[in-house]
Amino acid sequence: MGVIATIALVVLAISFMVFVTFFGRLPALRGTPIAWLHKLIWVHLPKTLRGIDSRLTGGRISVSCARFGNYMLYDRHPTVLIFFLLLLTIGESLYLPTAWPQLTPVHKFFGTISVICPYIFLYLSAFTDPGYITPQNHLSEMSRYPYDFSLFHPGTSCTTCHLLKPARSKHCSVCKRCIAKNDHHCIFINNCVGANNHHYFILLLLSTAILTSYGGVLGVHLMSSKMKSYFPDWALLPWNANRGRGMELTEWLVIWSWAMQNGVGMGAVTLLAGMTSPLVWGLLGYHIWLIYCGTTTNESMKWSDWQYEMRDGFAFKRKMVPDRQRDLGVEPGWTRWPAETEQVLMRTEGGRAPDENDTSLPGVGRWEAVWALKDVENLYDLGFWDNLVDVMVPGYMFRDPKRRATTAGWKGRKKRRTKKVYIA
Repeated sequence: MGVIATIALVVLAISFMVFVTFFGRLPALRGTPIAWLHKLIWVHLPKTLRGIDSRLTGGRISVSCARFGNYMLYDRHPTVLIFFLLLLTIGESLYLPTAWPQLTPVHKFFGTISVICPYIFLYLSAFTDPGYITPQNHLSEMSRYPYDFSLFHPGTSCTTCHLLKPARSKHCSVCKRCIAKNDHHCIFINNCVGANNHHYFILLLLSTAILTSYGGVLGVHLMSSKMKSYFPDWALLPWNANRGRGMELTEWLVIWSWAMQNGVGMGAVTLLAGMTSPLVWGLLGYHIWLIYCGTTTNESMKWSDWQYEMRDGFAFKRKMVPDRQRDLGVEPGWTRWPAETEQVLMRTEGGRAPDENDTSLPGVGRWEAVWALKDVENLYDLGFWDNLVDVMVPGYMFRDPKRRATTAGWKGRKKRRTKKVYIA
C-alpha cells in the first residue's frame, strides 16, 4: 500500500499544480479557490520570497531566479516539449513489456494506433507554421477574417512587426512574430497555436486523452485479471468482492499493492494515466467549448475585459453601416467570410456615450449603453459545425467559392448564429 500511496500522491500533486498553473487565470474561475491558489503561488509567494531575499542578499538571488524564470516562461526553448516526449516514451517503455504479451490481436492493433498518433500530432503541432504574418502573406491574412469592431478594429499596427494587424491576430512575445488567429502559446509544443496548426493541436489533445484513458483502463483490466486468478474472491469494487458480501478496504488495497509490486512499471504508468486523463480531457473539453463559442483563448480574455467595462457602464454600441467593406475599406473586397458585423462596440471614459455626430467613429445612429455580454454579438460564431470546419480545415470558410455561392444557406446560418457571447 505504501507504493500505491507514494505514486498516487506524487502524480496527484503534479497534476493539481499543472491544473492550477494553466487554468487559474481563466475568466470562468475568477473568484474561485483555484484562482486564489494561483495568485498565492504565482504572486504572493514570490513577492514574500523577494522581500526575504532583499533583506538577506540585497536581491541577488531574486534577480537570478527572475532571469531563469523569464527564460523558461518567455523564451522559446524545447525544455517542456522534451519533458513531454520523455514522459510518453518512458511511460510506454515501462508499460508495454509487461502488457504486450497479454494483449489480444485487437488490442495490439488499436494500442499501436493510440501510441503512434500523439507523436504524429505532436510533431505536426510543434513544427507546422502556426500562421506567421509576413509582408509576403500580409494581404491574404488581412482577408482571412473581417474586423468585428468590438475586439478588433482596423488601422492598428504591430509596434514590433510594423504591419497592420489582421483581425483575430496577436503578436506573440515568445515567438517574436504576429500569429494569425492566435489562440495561445503552448509550451508543451514549443509553438503558438494559430490558424494553421489549431487542428493539429486539437487532434494532439484528443489522441493523448484517448491514449491515457485506453492505457489506464487496459492496465486496470490486466491487473484485475491477474488478481482474480490468484484471489478468486477479489473484485474490482470492494463491496462486490467475496461474491457480493464485500471485502475489508485494507485487504482490498493489500491485494492491489501486491499486483502493482508484481508489475511495478505497468502499475505505476496505469496509475499515472488514470490520474492525468481527466486533466487532458478537461483541456480538450475547454478547447471544444471555445470552438462552440466561436472564439479563442485570446479572445475569451478580451471578452472578459469587456465584461468588466460593461458592469462599470463604460461600454456602448451602435449599428454598423450597411456596406462596411465599401464604406470603410477595411478589408479586400474578396473577403469571403459568410457574415458581417451588425454592431460597433466602443469603450469610453466616465460613462458618457460617444458623440454620435463624430464622423471619425464607425457606425451609424445613436450609441446605446451595453450592460452585459448577452447584448452583443460575436461575429466569428457561425454555429458549432461551421466553427469546427473553420478550425479543422484552415482557410476553408473564406476561400471556397462554392460554399460562398450558397447565399441563401449563408443567410440562414447568419440568422441561426448565436448572438450571445460566452466567456470560456
